[in-house]
Amino acid sequence: MWNAFWIFVGGGLGSLARWGASGFIARHWGEHFPVGTLVVNITGSLLIGFLATLTGPDGRWLAPPSLRIFLMLGVLGGYTTFSSFSLQTLTLAQDGQWFRAALIAVLSLVLCLAAVWLGHTLAVLLNSARE
Repeated sequence: MWNAFWIFVGGGLGSLARWGASGFIARHWGEHFPVGTLVVNITGSLLIGFLATLTGPDGRWLAPPSLRIFLMLGVLGGYTTFSSFSLQTLTLAQDGQWFRAALIAVLSLVLCLAAVWLGHTLAVLLNSARE
């Protein structure tokens, strides 16, 4: 039960951090290209890779599971789910599962873009049905 609580609290903090970072970047560099999202995804991936390695069983600072859950699933999960995807893909590649790593990368890109297009299209249809 405590793990769920810490994920909840961390997720809220991570979401606020994403909102703040993306907004700051958009205000300073514009919104013509999603630089804020790119920066959040890159920094989230950097942080989850750093924390997973640094605080894991073979890491320099072994952290209790509850702290790792709070930081990686909560804070970074709220900050960007791209960080989880990146860590999982790296783990597959490090385990020599190159085909699976490439497959998840390609499927994530293609299927997420297809899903966002489908969601957009369904919403456009729903919006036009109102008129």
